[in-house]
Amino acid sequence: MDLTQAHRDALRDVLHWRRDVRHFLPDPVPDDVLVRLRAAMDMAPSVGNARPWRVLQVDSPALRAEIIANFAAANTKAGAIYDADKRADYNALKLAGLQDAPIHLAVFTAQDPAEGHGLGRQTMPEMLTYSTVCAIHTLWLVARAENLGLGWVSILDPDAVAQTLDTPDHWRLTGYLCLGKAAFTDDTPLLHRAEWQENTQTRWDRV
Repeated sequence: MDLTQAHRDALRDVLHWRRDVRHFLPDPVPDDVLVRLRAAMDMAPSVGNARPWRVLQVDSPALRAEIIANFAAANTKAGAIYDADKRADYNALKLAGLQDAPIHLAVFTAQDPAEGHGLGRQTMPEMLTYSTVCAIHTLWLVARAENLGLGWVSILDPDAVAQTLDTPDHWRLTGYLCLGKAAFTDDTPLLHRAEWQENTQTRWDRV
């Protein structure tokens, strides 16, 4: 099919309003919406069609508590790299919505999946992880189209997350995600509002 200006406008709106959400309402996400989000990930591109992403929905309060403790420890360690003034700015940032988000998703990458038969990853094995990132980004955009927010928590010890969730040895954590209804919508990233970092323009050179 030929896509129209209406399609382009809709995609631009989704891209513009997609945010890394850290403030969530506790409202549950309906099961039919979760089914649609999973189906969207099925359409994500992957190297050799290997589809290496493995998703765990973390519902257990005890497991969530371990993840939250993991974040707290990692966040303290991460803040220690800054001088006193910058550390105060860092500590003022809200960097995760783990306490409030109704859905936690731990997304892992299988390191040597049978799917794909090794195609496209012999010279760049990291393409498996990149494929999982594509699946997460697909989920992120479709969640926004469903009027949901998604936050990607990177301030975690990935080995400790794997231990908490008792995952197979050949799985590697790629993203820990918070999903739910955003407490508010905003077209300006929080890091811009906090004056931490503005966007820089994509460098695109010809050679």
